Amino acid sequence: MASSLTRDPADPSAEKTFFGHPRGLATLFMTEMWERFSYYGMRALLVYYLVSGGADAATGSQGGGLAMTAATTTAIYSVYVSMVYLMAMPGGWFGDRIWGARKTVAIAGFVIMAGHLSLALPGQAMFFVGLILVAAGSGLLKANISTMVGHLYDGPDDPRRDGGFTLFYIGINLGAFVAPLVVGTVGKEHNWHLGFALAAVGMGLGLTQFLLGTKHLSPKSSQVPNPLTPEERKAVLTKVVFAVLGIAVFYGAVVALGAYTLNWALVPLTLAGLFIPIAVLTRIKRDKDLSGAEQSKMTAYIWFFVAAAVFWMIYDQGGSTLSLFADDKTAGTLFGFDFSATWYQSLNPLFVMALAPVFAWLWVWLARKNQEPNTIVKFAMGLVLIGASFFVFIVPMGMATGDAKVSPMWLVSIYMIQTIGELCVSPVGLSVTTKMAPQKYASQMMGVWFLAVTAGDCTTSLLSIGGVDLNGTWVIGFQAAAAALAGFAVYAYRKKVQALMGDVH
Repeated sequence: MASSLTRDPADPSAEKTFFGHPRGLATLFMTEMWERFSYYGMRALLVYYLVSGGADAATGSQGGGLAMTAATTTAIYSVYVSMVYLMAMPGGWFGDRIWGARKTVAIAGFVIMAGHLSLALPGQAMFFVGLILVAAGSGLLKANISTMVGHLYDGPDDPRRDGGFTLFYIGINLGAFVAPLVVGTVGKEHNWHLGFALAAVGMGLGLTQFLLGTKHLSPKSSQVPNPLTPEERKAVLTKVVFAVLGIAVFYGAVVALGAYTLNWALVPLTLAGLFIPIAVLTRIKRDKDLSGAEQSKMTAYIWFFVAAAVFWMIYDQGGSTLSLFADDKTAGTLFGFDFSATWYQSLNPLFVMALAPVFAWLWVWLARKNQEPNTIVKFAMGLVLIGASFFVFIVPMGMATGDAKVSPMWLVSIYMIQTIGELCVSPVGLSVTTKMAPQKYASQMMGVWFLAVTAGDCTTSLLSIGGVDLNGTWVIGFQAAAAALAGFAVYAYRKKVQALMGDVH
């Protein structure tokens, strides 16, 4: 971090900076790093805690989990991840209309920390309370902290802006990389609830950093861009009260009748995660205020949205299907070194940090030679790669019969292929979303992009709830083929989609 020992208040160039960027970026960098540490640390434990039963006397491994089936575990994990991204839309609404970005992030930090503390307490009830709090808090924070990064710069044309978001992205991946090594190891190998408590400590450190560093943030982050009128506030409050009462009465009756099972919660959430993205896209597409060019771009955007949903459906199984295989069928030793199965969750952020600069350079180099693939081709590449990762997965699944365990390098290879696919889809998808967003929905479209993750994960959850064994070889093969075929379809129709995109390339 560069800084000056003495500074002239009238000279902005003399103020402390964070690698040449506004000092507030350090506050947001550390806040996001610790929040991601807490989130990915807990996520690395989630499926293992759900499937763990009693302690194994022969191996000495800890028990104390919730002893659920692999299918139920996958459904819960998928619904949880989908809700985190679904909550990004109301999270942005709170920042825009009620609290402002800064206050929303501070409240989110407390909610997330409370969620991890709930997970640190034994019992199934506290576990689900914790999941709800972490999902809600993560949605509130995710939608607003990136906006605050943008506030630090003098508009879209500030030459430091892209570099600032790159540094911020590094903070995300640093937290995600370290968390499974620390929280995952402590939680899985020693004590589940101590691991969840460590995640709470991580969020607490991030929240402390944020509260101490708010003076370095832009005053814009405290403003409410479009505050609710008193009439709107009353209408929203009335709707919320009636919705909560309706849900409470319905589930109270189900419990009173003795009919309640976990599916009474999972199925409605899963269906909501599928129907809400469809409803949102339909509402935007049918808006008569959109021009003909904007309507055309939205038609093209639906192609990208569906492709992204297919991609995330497979990609996010890295924390469920692949994690279960890592623990049950993969050797926990490499070159004589023993490690926890949670460490595989560190591979993706490690590969992102290593490969993202390479891809950024590659696209620029190809652009100079007028050979850079366009957005549609990059999406097709991402889909084919995510499908290829599951085709590769079929090989170790066939080798791991009986008590046989496969080399960890199989999973290392799979996660690397998936990360390369992610780098073809995720940053490109964020960019194309901002470029193709209708003017009327410019601030909402990033939330719409996150709904693709919700739709993909809810598809996984619905399959699990429906009794489909996602750990079965034929299902893995079917998903691989579906993704690859989707990639080829996107490529085959690239000229049609490009025509719909108009001036966006």
